[in-house]
Amino acid sequence: MTSVYDFSARTIDGDEQKLSAYKGKTMLVVNVASKCGFTPQYTGLEALYEKFKDKGVVVLGFPCDQFGHQEPGDEAEIKNFCSLTYDVKFPLFAKIDVNGANTHPLYKYLKAQAKGLLGSESIKWNFTKFLVDAEGKVVTRYAPTDTPQKIEKDLAQLL
Repeated sequence: MTSVYDFSARTIDGDEQKLSAYKGKTMLVVNVASKCGFTPQYTGLEALYEKFKDKGVVVLGFPCDQFGHQEPGDEAEIKNFCSLTYDVKFPLFAKIDVNGANTHPLYKYLKAQAKGLLGSESIKWNFTKFLVDAEGKVVTRYAPTDTPQKIEKDLAQLL
């Protein structure tokens, strides 16, 4: 696998989505959760998406329940929560694992391309973010504490 475009994932509505559909777009890939201290970042992620979507930016949200059982709902509940609470319009996907034996292949790739603190590949918590350029190459990895506002300047440089 040479880029994120080689992968696919199930959308929150249950359809298989090839990431090649986002070819030529800059992507911010985020493992999200509805009951996390970082959940308010949905506001900033949606703001980034709205500000830059016409310039070829897409935010991709991947719900994950591996950290403190902070994404307990099913896909319908997650979609409803994101829509009603944060008016999320960026693409959301079905719940996945980002660590362990059942790690989604996309996340295996992302983690190998952009390691975390001290070279670790493991995702430490919800709202870890990966910035991917318009060629499908992973540019950098952000910690959960890195806000969408902080990421905006890096994102703008890729456009």
